[in-house]
Amino acid sequence: MHILVTNDDGPPSNQSSPYILPFVKNLEEAGHFVSVIVPDTQRSWIGKAHMVGQDVRASFYWPPSNNPEIHHDAVSEGDNGKQPWVLVNSTPAGCAQLGLSHFFHERGPIDLVISGPNYGRNTTAVFALSSGTLGAALEASVCGYRAIALSFAFFDRKNDPEIVAESCRQSVRVCEWLAKNAKWDPAQLYSVNVPVKKGVLDSRISWTKMLQNQWQKGACFQELPLAAGVDDPATEEAELRKQESRALGAEQSGTATPANQWRPRHFKWAPRFTDVYDSVLKNGPGSDGWAVKEGETSITALKANFMHAEGYEGEVKL
Repeated sequence: MHILVTNDDGPPSNQSSPYILPFVKNLEEAGHFVSVIVPDTQRSWIGKAHMVGQDVRASFYWPPSNNPEIHHDAVSEGDNGKQPWVLVNSTPAGCAQLGLSHFFHERGPIDLVISGPNYGRNTTAVFALSSGTLGAALEASVCGYRAIALSFAFFDRKNDPEIVAESCRQSVRVCEWLAKNAKWDPAQLYSVNVPVKKGVLDSRISWTKMLQNQWQKGACFQELPLAAGVDDPATEEAELRKQESRALGAEQSGTATPANQWRPRHFKWAPRFTDVYDSVLKNGPGSDGWAVKEGETSITALKANFMHAEGYEGEVKL
């Protein structure tokens, strides 16, 4: 198959995008023709957004060939005679559209789009609705292509190469099976969550439902001192990964009204992962979150739409 790979974590980086390089290599070793287009920097939590009023620029990138230590600012090897990846200063959904419409034509038709592997799980509604990984797969689906959103659910941040390789092999197996056997009706796509865990190749693969959950306390923003700074997106995302591996959410600062209630206020995005994990435990087996908690690979069938709720018909009389 000719597979288009994109993501929301950007080019290879130990800090923010450790899985894409080994996954692409596993796809190629399985005999697939792989084209890669990704954001040029961390673009998590952005959903299916597009940037209006900004020109979109693409550059070419040759990834490391021998998987050396990858640093935060991914440096291209330079033209090594191989097909380069494309880096774009846009969103995951933008990458999907550009990859399908403006690049790789000389390589033949694209058979499947895989968005990921995301650095972290995309289970339950509150994660999925904000996920750039799902956003890119949704975009490919509404463009008429078969699409899979692939996420790696880590349980620590060690990223042992042998365990990551096992998760990559499991992912290739699952994606190949879906491409060959799954239903691909219009707007059909699949969300796959693979644990980064030893023995995943021998673990159960389950069809699951996406757990409908919610943030328990409303807003997930942390108030900061006015003079405090916020780090760059990659560093902030890395801090969130640390919280995710400990199943913790960021501590929320107080929201008492200041002495001058009209002074500027300063916040940053700080989701509470405990809300998600508590909802998984409360609802029990059957959900994507539960399967991953049990070390299983989860497959959730989705439709690329905001589906209407049943039971509302006829005229509305006020």
